[in-house]
Amino acid sequence: MVMKVVRRVGTFLRAHRRLLIRAAAVLAVITVAIAYALRDPAPVGYFTSTESHDRFVGAYREAMAQLPAPDRTLDVRTGYGVVRLYHFSGGAEPAAAPLLLLPGRASASPVWADNLPSLLRLRGVYTVDLLGEPGMSIQQRPITGTTAHAQWLHEVLLALPEPTIHLVGVSFGGWTAMNLAVHRPQKVGSVVLLDPVLVFAGLSAEVVLRSIPVSVRWAPRSWRDSFTSWTANGAPVEDVPVARMIEAGMQAYVMKLSAPTRPSEDQLAAVDVPVLVLMAGKSRLHDAGEAAKLAERSLTHGTVKTYPDASHALNGEYPNEIAADISAFLRAEQP
Repeated sequence: MVMKVVRRVGTFLRAHRRLLIRAAAVLAVITVAIAYALRDPAPVGYFTSTESHDRFVGAYREAMAQLPAPDRTLDVRTGYGVVRLYHFSGGAEPAAAPLLLLPGRASASPVWADNLPSLLRLRGVYTVDLLGEPGMSIQQRPITGTTAHAQWLHEVLLALPEPTIHLVGVSFGGWTAMNLAVHRPQKVGSVVLLDPVLVFAGLSAEVVLRSIPVSVRWAPRSWRDSFTSWTANGAPVEDVPVARMIEAGMQAYVMKLSAPTRPSEDQLAAVDVPVLVLMAGKSRLHDAGEAAKLAERSLTHGTVKTYPDASHALNGEYPNEIAADISAFLRAEQP
């Protein structure tokens, strides 16, 4: 019985060989055509349309209104594009080295609204919109690899008049700050990391899975809001200006950046500037306990502290405590 079936199948294939070859050829052409239609050859990040850009800019301006008014707006040209910074005067000592605040992914300068009042009591502050992310910075060349990520930020620091800059980075901004300290530390006075991702621990499987549907531009806004709320352990985001800006950027902007690579323990140990690590004990993005252990083990000049009840959005949850820890850190490390 089995042999009869095999013979019949063989006879069918021989009789319809040309038809099957043509069908396979048509399928291959269709597959190539679909891949061609869906390709995205743009080498740099971009807004998907004028309308989506306008929606983002409106949300950005609304969120910026929550910050103190900057005394200077700077557009610094680098080899990778034009980088937007804002300067805010502060502190009792104008000559004190300023802080440069690096936001998380897709959040830009307005994410620091809750932190600026307390940080400005310490010293002057710059905020920056990361290059290649939704914001007012404009990417003009591909950013591929850790050295390129470090180079554009190094060129920004070189353009600033102060001889030393203290970096403060939250989430992906923490990775950006630490990556600079690893590769181009020339003007870096110290580094403060607020629950940094991909520095001391990999991302959790859950955040990777949850990020997939919200990366699709046609996904409903509720999915993106839900993801942002989830990273903050369920905090409501619907009426928060910076959350509206983040949602608009996630929907409107296509990022073209190489994936961040975790520094090795040897690279972390070689960082020769003081590093303050403030981990969020209830962060859903990674294992904060394991990250803290690795930071303590690897950093030669590191101070590590965990906020036990903090979510990944700790900068908005504990702004005064963070400012106090930064102040004590700078006093201890910068006599």
